[in-house]
Amino acid sequence: MTQRRLGRRDAFRLGGASALGAFLAACGVQGKGTPQASVAPDAVEKFWTGKAKNGKVDFANWPLYMDPKKPELAKFTAKTGISVNYQEVIQEMGPWFAKVQPQLSAGQSIGFDLMVITNSIQFGQFRSGGFLAPLDHSKLPNYAANAAKSYAQEAFDPGNVFSIPWASGITGIAYDIKKTGREITSLADLWDPKFKGKVGMFSDTQELANFGLLAAGLKPADSDEAAWKKAAEKLKQQKSAGLVRNYYDQSYVDALGKGEVWLTQAWSGDIFQKNVSDGTDFRFVIPSEGGTIWTDNMTIPITAANPVDAIMLMDFFYEVENAAALAEYINYVCPVPAAQDQIKKDAAAATGDDKAGLTEVASSPLVFPGDSDYAKLHYYVDFNTAEEQQKFQSIFEPITLS
Repeated sequence: MTQRRLGRRDAFRLGGASALGAFLAACGVQGKGTPQASVAPDAVEKFWTGKAKNGKVDFANWPLYMDPKKPELAKFTAKTGISVNYQEVIQEMGPWFAKVQPQLSAGQSIGFDLMVITNSIQFGQFRSGGFLAPLDHSKLPNYAANAAKSYAQEAFDPGNVFSIPWASGITGIAYDIKKTGREITSLADLWDPKFKGKVGMFSDTQELANFGLLAAGLKPADSDEAAWKKAAEKLKQQKSAGLVRNYYDQSYVDALGKGEVWLTQAWSGDIFQKNVSDGTDFRFVIPSEGGTIWTDNMTIPITAANPVDAIMLMDFFYEVENAAALAEYINYVCPVPAAQDQIKKDAAAATGDDKAGLTEVASSPLVFPGDSDYAKLHYYVDFNTAEEQQKFQSIFEPITLS
Protein backbone atom coordinates (compact mmCIF):
# COMPACT_ATOMS: atom_id res chain seq x y z
CA MET A 1 0.00 0.00 0.00
CA THR A 2 2.76 2.43 0.91
CA GLN A 3 4.62 1.90 -2.35
CA ARG A 4 1.45 2.49 -4.34
CA ARG A 5 0.82 5.80 -2.60
CA LEU A 6 4.44 6.94 -2.74
CA GLY A 7 4.60 6.21 -6.45
CA ARG A 8 1.59 8.35 -7.26
CA ARG A 9 2.54 11.27 -5.02
CA ASP A 10 6.09 11.29 -6.32
CA ALA A 11 4.84 11.36 -9.90
CA PHE A 12 2.64 14.30 -8.97
CA ARG A 13 5.54 16.17 -7.38
CA LEU A 14 7.97 15.44 -10.21
CA GLY A 15 5.43 16.80 -12.66
CA GLY A 16 6.82 20.21 -11.67
CA ALA A 17 9.97 19.61 -13.70
CA SER A 18 8.40 20.94 -16.88
CA ALA A 19 6.98 24.29 -17.92
CA LEU A 20 8.92 26.58 -15.59
CA GLY A 21 8.45 24.32 -12.63
CA ALA A 22 4.76 23.66 -13.22
CA PHE A 23 3.76 25.06 -9.87
CA LEU A 24 0.14 24.29 -9.18
CA ALA A 25 -2.37 27.02 -9.82
CA ALA A 26 -4.75 28.00 -7.06
CA CYS A 27 -7.97 26.07 -7.25
CA GLY A 28 -10.19 27.51 -4.68
CA VAL A 29 -11.27 25.76 -1.52
CA GLN A 30 -10.09 29.18 -0.38
CA GLY A 31 -9.22 31.12 -3.50
CA LYS A 32 -9.21 34.48 -5.16
CA GLY A 33 -11.76 35.21 -7.86
CA THR A 34 -12.55 32.87 -10.70
CA PRO A 35 -10.85 32.38 -14.06
CA GLN A 36 -12.62 32.98 -17.30
CA ALA A 37 -14.76 29.98 -18.09
CA SER A 38 -13.48 29.99 -21.69
CA VAL A 39 -16.85 28.74 -22.82
CA ALA A 40 -19.75 30.49 -24.54
CA PRO A 41 -23.21 30.26 -22.99
CA ASP A 42 -24.38 27.87 -25.70
CA ALA A 43 -21.14 25.85 -25.82
CA VAL A 44 -22.57 22.90 -23.91
CA GLU A 45 -25.50 22.55 -26.29
CA LYS A 46 -23.28 22.95 -29.35
CA PHE A 47 -20.82 20.31 -28.21
CA TRP A 48 -23.29 17.68 -27.05
CA THR A 49 -25.99 18.01 -29.72
CA GLY A 50 -25.94 14.96 -31.97
CA LYS A 51 -23.48 13.05 -29.75
CA ALA A 52 -24.46 9.44 -29.04
CA LYS A 53 -23.24 6.44 -27.10
CA ASN A 54 -20.78 4.39 -29.17
CA GLY A 55 -20.04 1.50 -26.83
CA LYS A 56 -16.40 2.25 -26.05
CA VAL A 57 -14.25 4.72 -24.17
CA ASP A 58 -10.48 5.25 -24.11
CA PHE A 59 -9.36 6.37 -20.64
CA ALA A 60 -5.95 7.96 -19.85
CA ASN A 61 -4.93 7.99 -16.19
CA TRP A 62 -1.89 8.07 -13.92
CA PRO A 63 -0.17 4.87 -12.77
CA LEU A 64 -1.26 3.21 -9.53
CA TYR A 65 -4.62 4.94 -9.47
CA MET A 66 -6.94 1.93 -9.73
CA ASP A 67 -6.98 -1.69 -8.64
CA PRO A 68 -4.94 -3.51 -11.35
CA LYS A 69 -7.78 -6.02 -11.71
CA LYS A 70 -10.08 -3.08 -12.59
CA PRO A 71 -13.26 -4.50 -11.02
CA GLU A 72 -15.06 -1.16 -11.33
CA LEU A 73 -14.48 -1.05 -15.07
CA ALA A 74 -15.77 -4.60 -15.46
CA LYS A 75 -18.86 -3.57 -13.52
CA PHE A 76 -19.32 -0.51 -15.75
CA THR A 77 -19.10 -2.64 -18.89
CA ALA A 78 -21.59 -5.17 -17.52
CA LYS A 79 -23.99 -2.37 -16.65
CA THR A 80 -23.73 -0.26 -19.81
CA GLY A 81 -22.25 -2.48 -22.51
CA ILE A 82 -19.45 0.08 -22.93
CA SER A 83 -15.94 -1.37 -23.15
CA VAL A 84 -13.12 0.61 -21.52
CA ASN A 85 -9.56 0.80 -22.79
CA TYR A 86 -7.75 1.94 -19.63
CA GLN A 87 -4.17 3.18 -20.06
CA GLU A 88 -1.75 4.43 -17.37
CA VAL A 89 -0.06 6.88 -19.73
CA ILE A 90 0.09 10.13 -17.73
CA GLN A 91 3.36 10.40 -15.81
CA GLU A 92 3.79 14.15 -15.52
CA MET A 93 1.54 17.06 -16.41
CA GLY A 94 4.09 19.08 -18.40
CA PRO A 95 5.06 16.28 -20.79
CA TRP A 96 1.44 15.13 -21.11
CA PHE A 97 0.31 18.58 -22.21
CA ALA A 98 3.26 18.86 -24.59
CA LYS A 99 2.37 15.48 -26.08
CA VAL A 100 -1.30 16.13 -26.80
CA GLN A 101 -1.30 19.89 -27.46
CA PRO A 102 -0.34 19.67 -31.16
CA GLN A 103 -3.20 17.29 -31.97
CA LEU A 104 -5.70 19.28 -29.95
CA SER A 105 -4.60 22.52 -31.61
CA ALA A 106 -5.16 20.87 -34.99
CA GLY A 107 -8.56 19.58 -33.96
CA GLN A 108 -7.36 15.99 -34.06
CA SER A 109 -8.03 13.10 -31.69
CA ILE A 110 -5.43 12.33 -29.04
CA GLY A 111 -6.68 8.74 -28.85
CA PHE A 112 -8.44 9.25 -25.53
CA ASP A 113 -11.96 10.25 -24.55
CA LEU A 114 -11.27 10.77 -20.86
CA MET A 115 -8.13 11.96 -19.07
CA VAL A 116 -7.29 12.72 -15.44
CA ILE A 117 -5.37 15.99 -15.09
CA THR A 118 -4.15 17.85 -12.03
CA ASN A 119 -5.15 21.34 -10.90
CA SER A 120 -1.88 22.62 -12.35
CA ILE A 121 -0.76 25.35 -14.68
CA GLN A 122 -1.39 22.85 -17.45
CA PHE A 123 -5.05 22.66 -16.45
CA GLY A 124 -5.22 26.36 -17.19
CA GLN A 125 -3.50 25.79 -20.52
CA PHE A 126 -5.96 23.05 -21.45
CA ARG A 127 -8.84 25.32 -20.48
CA SER A 128 -7.64 28.53 -22.10
CA GLY A 129 -6.65 26.68 -25.26
CA GLY A 130 -10.21 25.45 -25.69
CA PHE A 131 -9.01 21.87 -25.42
CA LEU A 132 -11.55 20.66 -22.83
CA ALA A 133 -15.15 19.78 -23.62
CA PRO A 134 -17.73 21.64 -21.51
CA LEU A 135 -19.57 19.10 -19.39
CA ASP A 136 -23.28 18.51 -19.78
CA HIS A 137 -24.33 18.30 -16.14
CA SER A 138 -27.68 16.82 -17.08
CA LYS A 139 -25.63 13.70 -17.82
CA LEU A 140 -24.02 13.76 -14.35
CA PRO A 141 -26.89 13.02 -11.93
CA ASN A 142 -24.73 10.95 -9.58
CA TYR A 143 -22.19 13.76 -9.38
CA ALA A 144 -24.94 16.26 -8.56
CA ALA A 145 -26.41 14.02 -5.90
CA ASN A 146 -23.28 12.65 -4.24
CA ALA A 147 -20.25 14.95 -4.67
CA ALA A 148 -19.02 17.01 -1.73
CA LYS A 149 -20.35 20.51 -2.31
CA SER A 150 -16.96 22.15 -1.82
CA TYR A 151 -15.78 20.81 -5.18
CA ALA A 152 -18.19 23.06 -7.06
CA GLN A 153 -16.27 26.04 -5.61
CA GLU A 154 -12.86 25.22 -7.07
CA ALA A 155 -11.55 28.47 -8.50
CA PHE A 156 -9.56 26.72 -11.23
CA ASP A 157 -12.87 25.40 -12.62
CA PRO A 158 -15.79 27.07 -10.81
CA GLY A 159 -19.01 25.18 -11.16
CA ASN A 160 -17.14 22.22 -12.68
CA VAL A 161 -17.58 23.52 -16.22
CA PHE A 162 -14.84 21.23 -17.56
CA SER A 163 -13.98 18.78 -14.81
CA ILE A 164 -15.08 16.73 -11.84
CA PRO A 165 -12.66 15.29 -9.25
CA TRP A 166 -11.15 11.85 -9.38
CA ALA A 167 -9.39 12.11 -6.01
CA SER A 168 -7.66 14.63 -3.76
CA GLY A 169 -4.87 14.74 -1.19
CA ILE A 170 -3.96 16.91 1.79
CA THR A 171 -0.67 18.45 2.95
CA GLY A 172 -0.49 18.89 6.72
CA ILE A 173 1.78 17.92 9.63
CA ALA A 174 2.69 14.38 10.64
CA TYR A 175 4.29 13.71 14.00
CA ASP A 176 5.40 11.04 16.44
CA ILE A 177 3.71 11.87 19.73
CA LYS A 178 6.15 9.61 21.56
CA LYS A 179 8.87 12.05 20.53
CA THR A 180 7.03 15.37 20.65
CA GLY A 181 5.43 14.60 24.00
CA ARG A 182 2.33 16.57 23.08
CA GLU A 183 -0.32 16.95 20.42
CA ILE A 184 0.72 19.06 17.46
CA THR A 185 -2.02 21.43 16.34
CA SER A 186 -0.42 24.49 14.77
CA LEU A 187 2.11 25.61 12.21
CA ALA A 188 3.72 27.42 15.13
CA ASP A 189 4.87 23.99 16.35
CA LEU A 190 7.17 23.82 13.32
CA TRP A 191 8.84 26.95 14.66
CA ASP A 192 9.06 25.78 18.31
CA PRO A 193 12.68 25.85 19.64
CA LYS A 194 11.88 22.68 21.62
CA PHE A 195 12.07 20.77 18.34
CA LYS A 196 15.39 22.18 17.14
CA GLY A 197 16.86 19.92 14.48
CA LYS A 198 13.83 17.64 14.52
CA VAL A 199 11.55 19.43 12.05
CA GLY A 200 11.08 18.28 8.46
CA MET A 201 9.96 20.62 5.69
CA PHE A 202 9.35 19.94 2.00
CA SER A 203 11.87 20.80 -0.68
CA ASP A 204 8.98 21.31 -3.12
CA THR A 205 8.73 25.10 -3.27
CA GLN A 206 4.96 25.18 -3.79
CA GLU A 207 4.40 23.12 -0.63
CA LEU A 208 7.02 25.01 1.37
CA ALA A 209 5.66 28.39 0.30
CA ASN A 210 2.09 27.54 1.29
CA PHE A 211 3.13 26.74 4.84
CA GLY A 212 5.30 29.85 5.01
CA LEU A 213 2.39 31.99 3.85
CA LEU A 214 -0.09 30.41 6.24
CA ALA A 215 2.37 30.66 9.14
CA ALA A 216 2.74 34.37 8.35
CA GLY A 217 -1.05 34.81 8.44
CA LEU A 218 -1.37 35.11 4.66
CA LYS A 219 -3.65 33.23 2.26
CA PRO A 220 -1.81 31.57 -0.62
CA ALA A 221 -4.48 32.31 -3.21
CA ASP A 222 -4.53 36.00 -2.32
CA SER A 223 -0.74 36.38 -2.21
CA ASP A 224 1.57 38.52 -4.30
CA GLU A 225 5.30 39.15 -4.45
CA ALA A 226 5.29 41.17 -1.22
CA ALA A 227 3.49 38.33 0.58
CA TRP A 228 5.92 35.76 -0.84
CA LYS A 229 8.86 37.73 0.56
CA LYS A 230 7.21 37.87 4.00
CA ALA A 231 6.65 34.13 3.89
CA ALA A 232 10.24 33.54 2.80
CA GLU A 233 11.49 35.57 5.75
CA LYS A 234 9.37 33.45 8.09
CA LEU A 235 10.88 30.29 6.60
CA LYS A 236 14.40 31.72 6.77
CA GLN A 237 13.90 32.40 10.49
CA GLN A 238 12.94 28.78 10.99
CA LYS A 239 16.03 27.64 9.09
CA SER A 240 18.50 30.00 10.73
CA ALA A 241 17.29 28.92 14.18
CA GLY A 242 18.41 25.38 13.34
CA LEU A 243 14.92 23.96 13.58
CA VAL A 244 14.89 22.26 10.18
CA ARG A 245 16.78 18.99 9.94
CA ASN A 246 16.28 18.83 6.18
CA TYR A 247 14.08 19.86 3.26
CA TYR A 248 12.72 16.54 2.10
CA ASP A 249 11.23 14.96 -0.97
CA GLN A 250 9.42 11.65 -0.47
CA SER A 251 12.18 10.57 1.93
CA TYR A 252 10.51 12.45 4.77
CA VAL A 253 8.52 9.27 5.47
CA ASP A 254 11.70 7.34 6.20
CA ALA A 255 13.10 10.19 8.30
CA LEU A 256 9.96 10.17 10.42
CA GLY A 257 10.08 6.39 10.72
CA LYS A 258 13.72 6.44 11.85
CA GLY A 259 13.10 9.21 14.40
CA GLU A 260 15.37 11.64 12.58
CA VAL A 261 12.48 14.09 12.57
CA TRP A 262 9.69 14.24 15.14
CA LEU A 263 7.28 16.41 13.18
CA THR A 264 7.22 17.22 9.49
CA GLN A 265 5.25 18.50 6.55
CA ALA A 266 3.47 15.44 5.20
CA TRP A 267 1.02 14.12 2.64
CA SER A 268 -2.08 12.55 4.11
CA GLY A 269 -2.08 9.33 2.10
CA ASP A 270 1.56 8.61 2.96
CA ILE A 271 0.87 8.65 6.68
CA PHE A 272 -2.32 6.64 6.42
CA GLN A 273 -0.59 3.92 4.44
CA LYS A 274 2.60 4.02 6.55
CA ASN A 275 0.54 3.29 9.64
CA VAL A 276 -1.43 0.53 7.93
CA SER A 277 1.55 -1.20 6.31
CA ASP A 278 4.15 -0.81 9.07
CA GLY A 279 1.98 -0.72 12.19
CA THR A 280 3.24 2.72 13.21
CA ASP A 281 1.12 5.25 15.08
CA PHE A 282 2.12 8.51 13.46
CA ARG A 283 -0.49 11.22 13.65
CA PHE A 284 -1.54 13.64 10.93
CA VAL A 285 -3.16 16.99 11.52
CA ILE A 286 -4.38 19.88 9.41
CA PRO A 287 -2.86 22.85 11.27
CA SER A 288 -5.21 25.37 12.84
CA GLU A 289 -3.86 28.01 10.45
CA GLY A 290 -4.68 25.79 7.47
CA GLY A 291 -3.27 23.11 5.19
CA THR A 292 -3.12 22.40 1.45
CA ILE A 293 -5.36 20.36 -0.83
CA TRP A 294 -4.69 19.24 -4.39
CA THR A 295 -7.08 17.57 -6.82
CA ASP A 296 -6.81 15.31 -9.84
CA ASN A 297 -9.74 15.74 -12.22
CA MET A 298 -11.61 13.80 -14.88
CA THR A 299 -11.89 15.77 -18.14
CA ILE A 300 -12.99 15.09 -21.72
CA PRO A 301 -10.72 16.32 -24.55
CA ILE A 302 -12.58 18.51 -27.02
CA THR A 303 -11.72 16.06 -29.83
CA ALA A 304 -12.96 12.95 -27.99
CA ALA A 305 -14.56 10.41 -30.31
CA ASN A 306 -16.74 8.94 -27.56
CA PRO A 307 -17.70 11.77 -25.18
CA VAL A 308 -21.10 10.31 -24.23
CA ASP A 309 -19.47 7.06 -23.17
CA ALA A 310 -16.81 9.06 -21.30
CA ILE A 311 -19.26 11.19 -19.35
CA MET A 312 -21.23 8.06 -18.46
CA LEU A 313 -18.06 6.59 -16.98
CA MET A 314 -17.35 9.82 -15.10
CA ASP A 315 -20.78 9.71 -13.52
CA PHE A 316 -20.44 6.00 -12.78
CA PHE A 317 -17.61 6.75 -10.35
CA TYR A 318 -19.97 9.01 -8.42
CA GLU A 319 -22.31 6.14 -7.62
CA VAL A 320 -21.69 5.62 -3.93
CA GLU A 321 -20.71 1.95 -4.18
CA ASN A 322 -18.21 2.64 -6.95
CA ALA A 323 -16.68 5.64 -5.20
CA ALA A 324 -16.32 3.51 -2.08
CA ALA A 325 -14.62 0.68 -3.98
CA LEU A 326 -12.12 3.10 -5.50
CA ALA A 327 -11.36 4.74 -2.15
CA GLU A 328 -10.88 1.34 -0.52
CA TYR A 329 -8.02 0.68 -2.90
CA ILE A 330 -6.29 4.04 -3.46
CA ASN A 331 -6.87 5.61 0.01
CA TYR A 332 -7.04 9.17 -1.28
CA VAL A 333 -9.48 11.85 -0.21
CA CYS A 334 -12.77 10.64 -1.64
CA PRO A 335 -15.02 13.27 -3.26
CA VAL A 336 -18.17 11.32 -2.31
CA PRO A 337 -18.93 11.69 1.42
CA ALA A 338 -21.58 8.95 1.41
CA ALA A 339 -18.92 6.44 0.39
CA GLN A 340 -17.81 6.46 4.01
CA ASP A 341 -20.98 4.70 5.18
CA GLN A 342 -20.69 2.25 2.29
CA ILE A 343 -17.15 1.33 3.34
CA LYS A 344 -18.41 0.81 6.89
CA LYS A 345 -21.00 -1.60 5.49
CA ASP A 346 -18.31 -3.37 3.49
CA ALA A 347 -16.18 -3.61 6.64
CA ALA A 348 -19.08 -5.10 8.60
CA ALA A 349 -19.45 -7.82 5.99
CA ALA A 350 -15.72 -8.58 5.80
CA THR A 351 -13.50 -10.68 8.04
CA GLY A 352 -9.91 -10.72 9.28
CA ASP A 353 -7.43 -8.30 7.81
CA ASP A 354 -9.91 -7.09 5.20
CA LYS A 355 -12.31 -6.07 7.94
CA ALA A 356 -9.61 -4.23 9.87
CA GLY A 357 -8.34 -2.47 6.75
CA LEU A 358 -11.76 -1.33 5.60
CA THR A 359 -12.62 -0.11 9.10
CA GLU A 360 -9.42 1.93 9.10
CA VAL A 361 -10.24 3.51 5.73
CA ALA A 362 -13.82 4.31 6.72
CA SER A 363 -12.80 5.98 9.97
CA SER A 364 -9.89 7.98 8.60
CA PRO A 365 -10.24 11.77 8.26
CA LEU A 366 -7.40 11.47 5.75
CA VAL A 367 -9.81 9.77 3.34
CA PHE A 368 -13.01 11.46 4.51
CA PRO A 369 -12.26 14.96 5.84
CA GLY A 370 -15.08 16.67 7.67
CA ASP A 371 -16.55 20.06 6.77
CA SER A 372 -14.34 21.70 9.38
CA ASP A 373 -11.29 20.14 7.70
CA TYR A 374 -12.27 21.35 4.22
CA ALA A 375 -12.78 24.84 5.65
CA LYS A 376 -9.09 24.95 6.60
CA LEU A 377 -7.70 23.80 3.27
CA HIS A 378 -6.09 26.03 0.65
CA TYR A 379 -4.88 25.47 -2.89
CA TYR A 380 -1.58 26.68 -4.27
CA VAL A 381 -0.41 30.14 -5.26
CA ASP A 382 -1.96 31.40 -8.50
CA PHE A 383 0.25 32.76 -11.28
CA ASN A 384 -1.02 35.04 -14.00
CA THR A 385 2.23 35.06 -15.97
CA ALA A 386 5.39 33.04 -16.44
CA GLU A 387 7.30 35.98 -14.97
CA GLU A 388 5.34 35.67 -11.72
CA GLN A 389 6.17 31.98 -11.62
CA GLN A 390 9.86 32.66 -12.07
CA LYS A 391 9.83 35.34 -9.36
CA PHE A 392 8.09 32.95 -6.96
CA GLN A 393 10.72 30.31 -7.65
CA SER A 394 13.58 32.75 -7.16
CA ILE A 395 12.21 33.72 -3.74
CA PHE A 396 11.63 30.25 -2.28
CA GLU A 397 14.11 27.96 -4.00
CA PRO A 398 17.22 29.42 -2.30
CA ILE A 399 15.77 28.47 1.10
CA THR A 400 15.97 24.78 0.25
CA LEU A 401 19.31 24.91 -1.61
CA SER A 402 21.59 27.10 0.50
